Amino acid sequence: MAAAGEGPEPEEFVYGEEELVLPAAGWGDDPGSAPSRFDRALLAGWSDRMARGLFRYRLGPLPTRLLPGPMRLVAQLNAQRGTERRPPQLVCSLRQPFDPQDFNFTRIRPAEGLLRLRRAGDGGPAAPDPLLVAINVSPLERGHVLLLPDPARRLPQALTPAGLHGALEAALLSAHPGFRVGFNGLGGCASVNHLHFHGLYLPRPLLVESAPAQPLRPPGRLCLLHHVPAPAFLFYTASPAELGALARDVCRAAEHLADSGLACNLMATRGDAPAGAGAGRGLRVLLWARRPSFGAKESAAFNVALCELAGHLPLPAEPLYREITEAEALRVIREPLLPEPELLRLAEDLVRLLPG
Repeated sequence: MAAAGEGPEPEEFVYGEEELVLPAAGWGDDPGSAPSRFDRALLAGWSDRMARGLFRYRLGPLPTRLLPGPMRLVAQLNAQRGTERRPPQLVCSLRQPFDPQDFNFTRIRPAEGLLRLRRAGDGGPAAPDPLLVAINVSPLERGHVLLLPDPARRLPQALTPAGLHGALEAALLSAHPGFRVGFNGLGGCASVNHLHFHGLYLPRPLLVESAPAQPLRPPGRLCLLHHVPAPAFLFYTASPAELGALARDVCRAAEHLADSGLACNLMATRGDAPAGAGAGRGLRVLLWARRPSFGAKESAAFNVALCELAGHLPLPAEPLYREITEAEALRVIREPLLPEPELLRLAEDLVRLLPG
């Protein structure tokens, strides 16, 4: 009998640009009624690995509730993740180099890999990175995966244009409106200093997908998103052909944050055009600037990473899940963020930095 970590090589998944779908299903439809080829392959592999015991815990349906209030925060109880996940690595610098002595994704068991994503064609300097899609052994939700740009390169956890380009294309390979792709930078609650993105299904809409934004440069490709749980810079496109250029802009912005001593988190999700509902839908990429957080905060109710900034609260304890209010959650979420005058000065910097 084969050991749990043994198994076939990850499936080669070659896709064409025609499979990058911006509209996806709507929340008014059954979000799972017409899964894409990517969804079917990912979820079948994920369920197989769960049945084979490759995760740190079995994940069933999670208790979920919408906190009363205008921010529409989605709270979920996931106590096992709080107790069973691998302890996060010690991060003490925004530019901490990769350390081969620490846990990294070259050490994952072969059977943890699900898919090897690669865009059809012969590549080129503007091509997205191929990605290894692997299970997250401490999942937040069903279908929670890691998107790994060639782990053998041993890159630290810092955004690269080709890696982000590949992750954005992965976001558009799903037909589910709740499949989001995200990134936690060093100092932004990244738990492993080895380049990776998260892919996550959450079957609930989030306010960050529909809230109107303030354009910083016409025609709205770079905006400032207010009136959400955590104000963010919003990059937007309605064309898969623009993903490479958008990824380069986001990476320039993230590099400027690091130069300024700031950490970042990122989420890519389908959403309304920046003007708001009725103006069409495309891909929203949210970039949060924050004060770096090095080490766990024992006094905090929860750590603030990309999910929490976007309004999704995975909570480790039942009393906290049952009793937390929107006001209490927002106080924790906004603690590492910049005061508005500082955020507006940073916005002016990015307008000057990014190409018109």
